[in-house]
Amino acid sequence: MAENEPVEQAESRPNRRKVREGIVVSNSMDKTTVVAVTERVRHPRYSKTVQRTRKMYAHDEENQTNPGDRVRIAETRPLSKLKRWRIVEILERAR
Repeated sequence: MAENEPVEQAESRPNRRKVREGIVVSNSMDKTTVVAVTERVRHPRYSKTVQRTRKMYAHDEENQTNPGDRVRIAETRPLSKLKRWRIVEILERAR
């Protein structure tokens, strides 16, 4: 029974990979897109809701995203110096 434990543990990861939604800002690079992810946080002192935007580099294998697209990205192993995310799906195409 001790042999089966690592297999079960590998199937149900204790820490799930982070998933974010954002808007594609740039797709000039090959197989890479820049996604702007906006999060809403409460200011610690003034309790006002503030928007914080971070640009994340995401892997896009087929170069199928265009600026303005809404995409879902997931955390992955480091793919390059700045790339740590990959595109899971395109939620909405730019008009």
